Amino acid sequence: MARKRVHEIAKAQGLTSKELLAALNAAGIEAKAAASSVEEAEALKALSAAKGGGGAATKPKPAAKPAKPATGAAKAAKGPARPAEKASGAAAGGGDASSTKKRRVVIDSQAARRDQMGGPPPQRPPRRRGGRRRRPLLEEPPAKAEEPPEPEATKVKSGATVREVAELLGLGSAEVIKKLMAMGEMATLTQTLTDESVKAIADEFNRKIEIVTAAEEEPEAPTFDDSEASLVARPPVVTIMGHVDHGKTSLLDAIRETEVVAGEAGGITQHIGAYQVHHDEKTITFLDTPGHAAFTAMRARGAKVTDIAVVVVAADDGVMPQTKEAIDHARAADVPILIAVNKIDKEAAQPDRVRNELASDGLTPEGWGGDTVYCDVSAKTHDGLDNLLDMILLVTELEELGANPDAPASGTVIESRLDPGRGPVVSILVQRGTLKVGDALVAGSQWGRVRAMHDFTGDRVESAGPGMPVEALGFDGVCEAGEFVQAVENDRRARQLAQERAHRLKTEALARLQARKVSLEEVFSRVQEGEIKELNIVLKTDVAGSLEALQDEIAKVPQEQVGINIIHSQTGGINESDVMLATASDAIIIGFNVRPLADARRAAGREGVDVRTYSVIYKVTEDLRNAMEGMLEAVEVEETLGEAEVKQTFKASKVGRIAGCLVTEGRVARDASVRLIREGTVVWDGKLGSLRRFKDNVQEVEGGQECGVVLEGYADIKEGDVLELFKTKQVEQTLE
Repeated sequence: MARKRVHEIAKAQGLTSKELLAALNAAGIEAKAAASSVEEAEALKALSAAKGGGGAATKPKPAAKPAKPATGAAKAAKGPARPAEKASGAAAGGGDASSTKKRRVVIDSQAARRDQMGGPPPQRPPRRRGGRRRRPLLEEPPAKAEEPPEPEATKVKSGATVREVAELLGLGSAEVIKKLMAMGEMATLTQTLTDESVKAIADEFNRKIEIVTAAEEEPEAPTFDDSEASLVARPPVVTIMGHVDHGKTSLLDAIRETEVVAGEAGGITQHIGAYQVHHDEKTITFLDTPGHAAFTAMRARGAKVTDIAVVVVAADDGVMPQTKEAIDHARAADVPILIAVNKIDKEAAQPDRVRNELASDGLTPEGWGGDTVYCDVSAKTHDGLDNLLDMILLVTELEELGANPDAPASGTVIESRLDPGRGPVVSILVQRGTLKVGDALVAGSQWGRVRAMHDFTGDRVESAGPGMPVEALGFDGVCEAGEFVQAVENDRRARQLAQERAHRLKTEALARLQARKVSLEEVFSRVQEGEIKELNIVLKTDVAGSLEALQDEIAKVPQEQVGINIIHSQTGGINESDVMLATASDAIIIGFNVRPLADARRAAGREGVDVRTYSVIYKVTEDLRNAMEGMLEAVEVEETLGEAEVKQTFKASKVGRIAGCLVTEGRVARDASVRLIREGTVVWDGKLGSLRRFKDNVQEVEGGQECGVVLEGYADIKEGDVLELFKTKQVEQTLE
């Protein structure tokens, strides 16, 4: 017979891959995974032998212990007597009896004298194995003094007050304040100390401490003693990872038969998405993580909640830096890795090149004797998709994934954003228990009661079991992406836990602010001397994941000549208070996938605040680098032409949805680009399909006039929406 894979033989025999693997290993046949290839004849022979011995999955019983031999045999079986036993035997049989009696008389006479004096009876020295008594030592050798163990470091929370530091270090508050005064720092009992100040105090008093930040403190996860009977099978969670533009989202689109790529700026995934697909009567949950280098933290978060990582590598491009980075994340999370070699339909495709490059990194294909599964696929032609899903189910079959659906719900925040109409929207991957509408939830410093839930298709659901991603409404604020979320008894408990966490984060932020004040004084002196300049930034994004990624990416920009200071960062549209803060701090405002509201735009123009908006993350860092290096070239900039407010909408059979608008600012031009803004958030951008003034087609409509507008390829326009008209042009930029 020919060679076949383990899962194929197991399926033909009505067994699981795990049972067949056990039988093969018991027969000495090497098979590491369900996708390993073996000789079918040898596998059937091993399976037959295992069934004859009690079943393929039955573990061999240990050999029974031999019965105890007779008395004489037992003595003989024990082997030759030890030297001590021989000596004691000789003493008992042929030793000097008189000397033994004399020693006993002496001991007995001493005991009699002590009894007469009322003292305690003496303790007999311990016997040796042969029966001979050990002589009592006249002098015991001095015992070596054991070195005292090194004291453990005292854990001090970042942002601790003077009183808390004194209590933790076992000092008086007056001592700590006196020491701070000697260091040139005036502080009260309730004042927050910087991490540097706490370390300096510990060094002064010879104390060993460890600063614990809020990020290092793991949230308390509920623990359950789940029995095997309470566990049910759950869908495997699969993370799609890999380098930018290697076809991760396109591959998911091919599986889900949707077009997510068309809605992403620049064809790059900017957020984490969670989706579910059905294959072979089973459900698989997919996480699509961004592949750009700026989203390292988001990819790491995706790997932590996953059961298997599918690393996508383009067959025409090979292994790239983010490919290796994704593999490192998967290895750190200790999850199985499956390689999907994409774009095999291209002429320059070299799947074997990908295998060679990854084999040198320890990912040897199972066809070459390794244990890594490789699947050749094409998102464009849909070749190999069924095989990919089969391999995903096979790899996760051996994991025996299960969860208790009756436990209190808990999971991970995949993404969160502020929706203008619905409030905070939190994407949650349920990992344990069943999340229901009405449950009280807490995630870090945010809490809420679930008002409504929607699955990945947008349909409303009442409950979500383990392995299911949902969007939950009802939180009081935008949660941090990657936070652990759990259901608690009631709203009071959820509010209490959230407030404790918020207080912890606030004290740590105060500590950083105190340290920042000191560094700002140093920066100010250097600015006066012309050594350094500083750029203040107000950062606004649409979702928490993008905010985190932008902060990490901005921190990587070299800041030797010009420092960057993010004075405020938050999700949501750019409002007037952001402009006022930027005015007071001489800052610029950077918006990512958000737009300024009308009052914010007017305030920015009035105060002269520079507001820059972006839709692709690396454009932000490119502009910052160019500005800081003084190498700005001709770039594309937007020239705002005007704004129009939608007053009424009409539907025409031949034309589509017509928006009756009033031009509130500037002018509307037929050849301009248009951006549709709904309550400060960009929902669509494109071109005008037509522009009419009454019944006439016109090229331009001035401010204060009414007009009819049709958007090209978009019909979901509502009353109250704002149309922003703009043009892009190339201009030369110079540093001020």
